[in-house]
Amino acid sequence: MSAENKAKVQQIYEVINANTLDDLDALIAVDVNDHNPTPGVAPGLAGTKQTLSMYHAVFSDLRVTAEDIIAEGNKVVVRLAVKGTHTGEFMGLPPTGKQVTMNGIEMFRLANGKIVERWAEFDMMSLMQQLGVMG
Repeated sequence: MSAENKAKVQQIYEVINANTLDDLDALIAVDVNDHNPTPGVAPGLAGTKQTLSMYHAVFSDLRVTAEDIIAEGNKVVVRLAVKGTHTGEFMGLPPTGKQVTMNGIEMFRLANGKIVERWAEFDMMSLMQQLGVMG
């Protein structure tokens, strides 16, 4: 089961990179419990799609790379890198045209072949430094 779950999670990143977010319907439960949601977005899968759409609008060539994927039972942990070019307004900051990389860790719990819970931590300070907001 761990190998199947790892493959499901890897598919999520493939969908994000292709920006075919409706394909997430087959991978993430409608009522997924995101323990680290983006403020102001809808709960569940709808909020996940809103967040990813926003990131695609802000970082035109958004690319997520799973550096490590570790699975045990119904949980999968991923160390990842998110890269893109800042071409849209982000948190009030006008586009800078800068290439940025943000590292993070996500953990997922799966049930019945879909993601039902997500936890995440990203290095936002490094992102803000790269965008020139923080020294």
